[in-house]
Amino acid sequence: MDKDLNEKYSEDNASDGVALSAEEEPKPSLLNEVLQLLAYILAIFVITFLILHFVGQRTEVSGSSMEDTLSDGDNLIVEKISYRFTDPKRFDIIIFPYKYSEEPTYYIKRIIGLPGETIYIDPDGNIFIDGELLEENYGLATILNPGRAATPITLGEDEYFVMGDNRNGSEDSRFNDVANIKREDIVGRAWVRIYPFDEICVLDHDYVGEHAR
Repeated sequence: MDKDLNEKYSEDNASDGVALSAEEEPKPSLLNEVLQLLAYILAIFVITFLILHFVGQRTEVSGSSMEDTLSDGDNLIVEKISYRFTDPKRFDIIIFPYKYSEEPTYYIKRIIGLPGETIYIDPDGNIFIDGELLEENYGLATILNPGRAATPITLGEDEYFVMGDNRNGSEDSRFNDVANIKREDIVGRAWVRIYPFDEICVLDHDYVGEHAR
């Protein structure tokens, strides 16, 4: 009987010991919880900053200079990665800052001329690149005002000639306030239209069809 009592006593003590150990486990302090929350918020801000500055950002189209491809109010994702590894290509839709605005303003246009090329628009509205008629299917309206390109424009080794798809409703490289776009001024390439929801798509940057302009 004494043996049974001793065993019971030992078991009770063991049980009490477990309970005491659980009660004595240190709880996370309020300060630690606050620090963890601040570290989490900081990480979110850093990741967001890196994405917006080096990966991509959302932008909204204002105006009609890129119709019919893009319309006023369209929301786009602009990607900034590809131009870190490759050069902009003809017909890419790019974003760049408008240098004469007091507030940050960005233009969205399509690349027509590449570095080193000579651009000329004849009186009939035809675009010539290095003396050859440009084939494209974006700006289908006849160009009424060739602007600077009424005489041949030779681009520098880091310059691009851009135009809006709405050729007669676009302020672009044909005019002095935009002129040639430097490579370093290109923010990124318009990639995906995310709004309106019924027009979500990856944007077309390649020539298709046989329309010659």
